[in-house]
Amino acid sequence: MPQFFPRAANSVARLTLLALVCGTCGLACFGYWIVESPYETRQNVAREQPVPFSHAHHAGGLGIDCRYCHTTVETSSFAGIPPTKICMNCHSQMWAVAPVLQPVRDSYRSGKSLEWTRVHDLPDFVYFDHSVHIHQGIGCSTCHGPVDQMPLTWEAASLRMEWCLECHRNPAGYVRPRNRVFDMSYVAPKNQEVLGRRLVADYGIQSLTSCSTCHR
Repeated sequence: MPQFFPRAANSVARLTLLALVCGTCGLACFGYWIVESPYETRQNVAREQPVPFSHAHHAGGLGIDCRYCHTTVETSSFAGIPPTKICMNCHSQMWAVAPVLQPVRDSYRSGKSLEWTRVHDLPDFVYFDHSVHIHQGIGCSTCHGPVDQMPLTWEAASLRMEWCLECHRNPAGYVRPRNRVFDMSYVAPKNQEVLGRRLVADYGIQSLTSCSTCHR
């Protein structure tokens, strides 16, 4: 039988298959990069709010304790979004007529809550308890980052499951003394692993990595 294809056709076929495989792998890698990037997680992206509340000013500059606004963080799974009354405790006297705080004054007069945009918003299928983590010596800044330096609040961590598991697998690397949980200036010491192992034993911390711990 006559040969319909030249010898070069074999090389073309191999190159075509190679390009197809490389292209598929490249698309898969690009898709993974997009999913894990801040474009998808919105990590380090400041959220727009009805009032440009600055943690850097309130927590950093004025030194207001986290618990003053987030009143249920020690007793509930939810840290609590501060009601307008807490804002007005100060702003009925300070910046009382500032235009930027008009939404706060309107909310206080009408009784209608401000619609804050949640920054750390986990999926509904994830259970997270603030009070448990706080009582076990996990500091605010461990998950929320340097909030006291944020003029507008953003996610400092990806909040992906792999990120949570880093701590759950090795809590000794992250736990701190309970009396330093709300200390935003806390820096892990050089002997963190030694300190951490002692605190893990003292606080009875378990390395919980089963699915049912967070997915209930």
